[in-house]
Amino acid sequence: MSTSSTFAIDLPAGLLDSIRAGDLGAFERVYRLFQRPVYSLAMRMLGDADEAMEVTHDAFLRMNGALASYRGDAPFWAWLRKIAVNETLMRLRRRTSRLHTDSLDVDDATPSSAHSPLQHAQAAELEQAMAALPDITRSVLWLFHGEGYTHDEIAQLMGRTASFSKSQLARGTQRLRIALTEPEQAPNQTRENCHVSYAN
Repeated sequence: MSTSSTFAIDLPAGLLDSIRAGDLGAFERVYRLFQRPVYSLAMRMLGDADEAMEVTHDAFLRMNGALASYRGDAPFWAWLRKIAVNETLMRLRRRTSRLHTDSLDVDDATPSSAHSPLQHAQAAELEQAMAALPDITRSVLWLFHGEGYTHDEIAQLMGRTASFSKSQLARGTQRLRIALTEPEQAPNQTRENCHVSYAN
């Protein structure tokens, strides 16, 4: 897993123990360190600022409640990131029992992350192009390119297969590239296209 994530922040020694002991100041410190990465991840996947704020709140509440079970087998930032991803995915599931996206009959060949359109686009253009993608496709793109998850890890998080993740990445990357380089040819993306069920 890539460590280029904005979540990759080292915590001062003893900070988590202070939270476990009920130190609200220590909790606030962790919140200040990770609030922006959590919000950014939720915003990228959901495309809605209000929902992203709610997910951020819920993720830190979940973190605080589950901290006793954290044993340090993985870096704290990776553990918190997984909580944030799960909270975001639960929010996507609650939007509707069936999320809409395009048909999945695409080649499973995965575009190289070195040629990701996310790396070269202007921020405003990228935000607009990402927002036009279906929820699932946008989420896979950000988890893979933005957070460095592998296809196997994305499949596990979403309850799907690695091939599903690869298909969504290929289609989403192609559509982003068209939207960012040839906007007049970009298809009109809506959630009312063909649909696929979202596994719980």
